[in-house]
Amino acid sequence: MIASAEGSLELGEILLRQTRLTHEQLERMRALQGEKNERLADLLVEEGLLNPDEILAALGHQQGLAVVSAIEPGEIDETLLSAVPIGFAKQHRLLPLGWSRDGVLRVAVADPLAVSPLDDLHLLFDGAELELVLAREPVIMGAINAAYDRGVTSTDQLAEEANEDLDALATEISGPKDLLESTDDAPIIRLVNSLLQHAVKERASDIHVEPFESEVRVRFRIDDVLYEPMKPLPRALQAPIASRIKIMGNLDIAEKRLPQDGRIRLKIAGRDYDVRLSTVPVAHGERLVLRLLPDTQELLDLEKIGFNPIQLTALDRIIKRPNGIFLVTGPTGSGKTTTLHAALAKINGPEKNIITIEDPVEITQAGVGQIEVNPKISLTFATGLRAILRQDPNVVLVGEIRDKETAEIAIQASLTGHLVLSTLHTNDAASALTRLVDMGVEPFLVGSSLVAVLAQRLVRVLCKGCKEAYTATDEELREIGIKPPGRPVTLYRGVGCPACSHTGYRGRLGIFELMQIDDEIRGLLTQNVDAKTIKATAMRKGMGTLRADGARKVLSGVTSVAEVVRATEEEGSAAQV
Repeated sequence: MIASAEGSLELGEILLRQTRLTHEQLERMRALQGEKNERLADLLVEEGLLNPDEILAALGHQQGLAVVSAIEPGEIDETLLSAVPIGFAKQHRLLPLGWSRDGVLRVAVADPLAVSPLDDLHLLFDGAELELVLAREPVIMGAINAAYDRGVTSTDQLAEEANEDLDALATEISGPKDLLESTDDAPIIRLVNSLLQHAVKERASDIHVEPFESEVRVRFRIDDVLYEPMKPLPRALQAPIASRIKIMGNLDIAEKRLPQDGRIRLKIAGRDYDVRLSTVPVAHGERLVLRLLPDTQELLDLEKIGFNPIQLTALDRIIKRPNGIFLVTGPTGSGKTTTLHAALAKINGPEKNIITIEDPVEITQAGVGQIEVNPKISLTFATGLRAILRQDPNVVLVGEIRDKETAEIAIQASLTGHLVLSTLHTNDAASALTRLVDMGVEPFLVGSSLVAVLAQRLVRVLCKGCKEAYTATDEELREIGIKPPGRPVTLYRGVGCPACSHTGYRGRLGIFELMQIDDEIRGLLTQNVDAKTIKATAMRKGMGTLRADGARKVLSGVTSVAEVVRATEEEGSAAQV
């Protein structure tokens, strides 16, 4: 059945020859194998004696199989995918790659010793001989997700099918089943699943479904800009699509006159998503917006967000303080919550009691107690914060300071030995101080409790695949606060390619303005000076503005002049870099 020879050497002997494993370690693992009834290879990795690559190389040597470090899309014959369910492929960590000229089926496997699924493949393909190649489990799982994602029928085609069969409305999805494994035949189900899969593939943060008089428009928000990824859907599909999505979000499908909010738990391409659903009645039906929130810790790293080393050093000192208030300011969608959670991730540990109150909880962290605001039962930021302070916290995160009551409780918490992190909606760091005073908080309380304010924006990152160099004009340099040096300055701009959907940008990064509160700024605050004076003082003491930080990222080729100007329009004049 399998075109590979059984190795004559025992795996342990091969590992002794090829790796750093010692005889003593091998014997200890063999004894442990008898106690735990686990495979030797698994125990060696669990105990940290060898890594998976070393085990895989030894298995390949023993079984006489080739070992591959990557599986390219071009290696996979997509006609085989329809015969092998994605659930089977994922469960057994295998992927059929293609046929050789002599009719042998090449199959990538993570475990060549698991014979039963290989027997199933042998029968599935009419007794074909199998040639195995070895690859690490993450390599195979990634190839499976990518291959089956490409095999999904196009959304436009599914829309046509759904339009031909409007009576096929789905039953409720039970649990976060991977949408790539969906076997539902109802066209509406397949259409909605395809929309979600397409959005994930395009890195969309939001899906907008907008009904108009003669059509339904679907738009994706990618890197904070809305795009139409497909042609408009027939108007007749509006009600079935809305009903399907509302069923998934456990909403009342009969109620079409009032706004509703729901939540959908999904698994797409092996990754968990928390989808926030909002419906609003409009003139021609119901408008739906789905916000896709991946369950991931990838973004919770201050260095990856875009901070420079000087800012990181200052932030590290701020978030490790035992008390005080640290505020992050900026407009909606500027990444404030991500920054605060990245700060929490840096200090999160068994020695600290960290509790948050948010509206809503968008990012979850292990070891952090997270409370979601619920105005219907009078659980507001203020009432939740009062309760949190009775839970003996070290660090408290308040999603947003919206009123005087919340601000005063946060200040009292900071003055009684707690570190409080929160957000505020202001254009720059200095305005946060005057905003708190405008809420009715005494200036001396603001000055004594606040330790730092971080203002931030998100700018789109130039696509690495298509960005091109050009010589900047003096006018462009002045726009971002750079004094023309009298010599050519090379900057970059995006041209557009398939990888970035021809936008020239792919991904976003933060630009920051960090103002640390010292005695001079506290003194200005008690004198009731305006935000402009406070900002000028902070800049004189070394604070860089948003535009200045953006200019540095432009000079380093990360983003463009147009992006920085767009994100910092409110700055009348920028500091010289």
